[in-house]
Amino acid sequence: MSYWFRNDNRLPQERLAAASYVIVGMITLLLLGFWKLQVIDSDKYGVMAERNRVRSIPIIAPRGRMLDRDGRVLVDNYPSFSVLLLRDDMAAVEKNLPAIADGLGLSLDDLKEQLSNTGALPKFQPIVIKPEATQGDVAFIESHRADIPLLEMLMVHRRRYLPGGFMAHASGYVGEVSEQQIEASNGKYRPGDVAGKSGLERQYNDLLVGTDGMRRVIVNSIGKEVGRLTQQEAIPGKQIQLTIDYDLQQIAEEALAGKKGAVVALDPSSGEVLAFVSRPAPDPNDFAIRVSKEEWQRLNSDADRPLLNRVTQAQLAPGSVFKIVMATAMLEEKVPPESYTSFCPGYATFYGRQFKCWVYGKAGHGVMDVHNAIVHSCDVFFYNIGMRMGIDRIAKYAKMLGFGAKTGIDLPSEEPGLVPSEEWVQRVFHRKWYPGETISVSIGQGAVIVTPMQVAYMIGGLASGGVFRQPHLLKDAQFQKSAGAGTGEPANNGSGASPAQVSLLRERRVNISESTVEKVTQGMYGVVNEGGGTAAAIKLQGIEFCGKSGTAQVIGENAKTRFGKGEKKFNNNAWFVGYAPRRDPEIVVAVLVEEGGHGASASGPIVRDIIKAYYDKKAKKGQGQTTVELKRYDLDAAPKAQIVERSKPTVKPEQAAAAVEPVSAKKPQPE
Repeated sequence: MSYWFRNDNRLPQERLAAASYVIVGMITLLLLGFWKLQVIDSDKYGVMAERNRVRSIPIIAPRGRMLDRDGRVLVDNYPSFSVLLLRDDMAAVEKNLPAIADGLGLSLDDLKEQLSNTGALPKFQPIVIKPEATQGDVAFIESHRADIPLLEMLMVHRRRYLPGGFMAHASGYVGEVSEQQIEASNGKYRPGDVAGKSGLERQYNDLLVGTDGMRRVIVNSIGKEVGRLTQQEAIPGKQIQLTIDYDLQQIAEEALAGKKGAVVALDPSSGEVLAFVSRPAPDPNDFAIRVSKEEWQRLNSDADRPLLNRVTQAQLAPGSVFKIVMATAMLEEKVPPESYTSFCPGYATFYGRQFKCWVYGKAGHGVMDVHNAIVHSCDVFFYNIGMRMGIDRIAKYAKMLGFGAKTGIDLPSEEPGLVPSEEWVQRVFHRKWYPGETISVSIGQGAVIVTPMQVAYMIGGLASGGVFRQPHLLKDAQFQKSAGAGTGEPANNGSGASPAQVSLLRERRVNISESTVEKVTQGMYGVVNEGGGTAAAIKLQGIEFCGKSGTAQVIGENAKTRFGKGEKKFNNNAWFVGYAPRRDPEIVVAVLVEEGGHGASASGPIVRDIIKAYYDKKAKKGQGQTTVELKRYDLDAAPKAQIVERSKPTVKPEQAAAAVEPVSAKKPQPE
């Protein structure tokens, strides 16, 4: 027995104790780990588990619609689908990215760039990788739920504009927000969100944009929806009503088709814009999804500049329209006296240089007073006025009547034009003003440049007795009177209305004598209604139609002869501004046709047709007729809803157009 006991290999007590401590330590660590998982990190892992089971899908709020002054839809929405990429599991995203790009017809490089641009966003926040899903995309997503559970479809409301660039520069367009906009929005915007980029869409973006909702759904292991939890409904954006009259807009659009130019119609008594056309124009529907880089480059490099809003941004010499400013300055300053007359042999010499009248080579105008000089648009008369007044006095009245400053219309990026002066030429060119330059400015050539909006604003305010009301496109805006009334300085420096809402609009009053207003408006009445008037061919029976033509040179006659007289790009720009009635007008229309030739023949008929249509519609107003029948998408229907017809008691646009004499190609008239 002792032998066996002597050879009994027992573990030393020290080793046994050490093993026990190790076992106890491991159990303690496990218990601590369980405690950390179950107590300390329970919320964290609970959220992760919830994310695997519950998915939050945004409900995109539709933007508010735009209506015309009679309640007809101009800008609407239609239902569509975007493709979302869920980025919770970035390893799975990287693995499936080639298959996703191939299945959705996307460039793999573009997809990787999108991911890198959104790297700073929380991983649980999905991103839009394809704004407009096709039926093939929907089929691909549904058929690959099991192997690619990273894709989700999001119902959105795309912007729908009237086709063909109708009212494009007024309505503007929407587009996907940029990285800079996202960073500056303080969490308001997410990648893939849409915001106004130009026009009214941008100006009133805060009104038009709604508040997105959220839908929480239960999904299974392959990402398929198996149940629904809570849902927060989206709040649609506010609907806005515009001052635009669809019928007048339609006539203006058709009249300017195929031309480069602008049309703007105002109600000077309220500042309401009745028609607003700039051509050429892009189709805003092309921007509603996502415009390609190639298309964007093409639009920016196009020589006709379709992205330029010519109504508020085309700064060009006004030609003889500026003679209205000259006549007003002469009558107010009495320099020379009101009784002054000038003989026009077809040319005149100033400072050793010959300046021609537009009738040079045919015959002179003979003896001209201020009334006949307006009616016949005599250059020589206004050359003499300019020489006697000097540039600074001319600049004073041009600015008083609204040139050289923004009108304050509620659109972004309005241009102020330019009224030259001795101070301006010294500040910009560091030289003195030469008296010979005043001669050119006195007939609307030289350094003076204006926009069509300024021309309409100036004529409307002058014919209203010196009351200038801020132009605006949002209906029912309220006015406040200028604190500086009578100073001749613009009460609004052109900042326009607030992006979120229209603040009180400005009414500016300029001290112009009654006799001056009477004589100038009588002259503009004679332009259209007196024999020999430069626009006598477009007279309207029964309507006190007044106006002023303008033909502005693009380059001088000598340069035109040198570079090629037949080239269209050197043709004169054609202006015409008309209004009715003669005093306190209800409507004023300014038309610019670039490279159009003579103002009275190229632009005058467009003004005539719009004013005639205005009075025809006014006469029929009591019959309760409208003149349009629009389609729109039913936003309350299923996602794949078809276009539904919403008709009202209407007269078709073509029937309305038949009541208006069409613009015809008449033999060119001077001025």
